[in-house]
Amino acid sequence: MLLKKIEDYWTNRAQGYCEVNLKELNCYKRHAWTELIAEYCPKVDDRRLEVLDIGTGPGFFAIIMAEMGHHVTAVDYTSEMIEKAKNNAGKLNDRISFYKMDAHDIKFDDNTFDLIITRNLTWNLEDPEKAYASWYRVLKKGGVMLNFDANWYLHVHYEDKREEYEQDRLRSQIHMVEDHYVNTDTSAMEEIARNLPLSRIERPQWDSVKLLETGFNKVFVESGIGDKVWDDEEKINYRSTPMFLIGGIK
Repeated sequence: MLLKKIEDYWTNRAQGYCEVNLKELNCYKRHAWTELIAEYCPKVDDRRLEVLDIGTGPGFFAIIMAEMGHHVTAVDYTSEMIEKAKNNAGKLNDRISFYKMDAHDIKFDDNTFDLIITRNLTWNLEDPEKAYASWYRVLKKGGVMLNFDANWYLHVHYEDKREEYEQDRLRSQIHMVEDHYVNTDTSAMEEIARNLPLSRIERPQWDSVKLLETGFNKVFVESGIGDKVWDDEEKINYRSTPMFLIGGIK
C-alpha cells in the first residue's frame, strides 16, 4: 500500500519534476554533474561502461551518461516518469534502455553493470537494505555505486529539524527566491515519509555501515555535493538538508 502511495505521488509530480530536470540539463549544471560523475567512474580504455540508473525519473542521469558515450539501463517504478525520460532523451534513446522496475528488486543478471548511479531515491525506499543488496548483486567486481541523496524528511520526526526546515522556508522569503516546497504536495509527502525508515535516521553514516555489511570492498562519502551542483536558490532552499554522496566499490 505504501509503495502505491509513493508511485501515485511521483506520478502526480512527474510533469513538475520533469520541468526541474530540464532546467538542470539546459544550464551549467549539466557540465557540473558530468565532471562530478567522471571523477568516480570506473576507468576503462577498451569499451564503454554499462551503467544502471536507478530511479531515473525524467532521465537526468541517463541522458548525461549516454552523452558521455556509455550504454545506460534506466529504471523507475513510475510509468509516467519513464515516458517523460524517453521523450527527454530524444536522439539518445539508442543508447538508453528504459524499464519499469522496483528499486528493491533489480531484475538483471549478477555482475552486469560497471556503474550504478542514483539521485534522491533511497530516502523513498521501504527497505533500503534490501535495495542495496540487490544493487550489489548486479554490480560487477570492481564496479562503482554512486548514490546522491540527502536527509530530506528528518523534520517529520525531530523538532529541531522541523525548526531548521521552517528557517529554510523563511530564508527563501527573505532572499526573495522561489520556495521549492510551495508547489509540491508537502502534506502528502510528509505522510508517506513518516512511514519510511530513512526519515528517522541520520545519513550517510547509516549507509556507510550497511554498504560494508552488504559486501562492498570500499565505501566513501563526500559531503557538500550541493556546493558543486546547486545554484544559490537551491542552497537557500535546502540549507538544512545538504546533499551528500555515498559510494561503494565492489
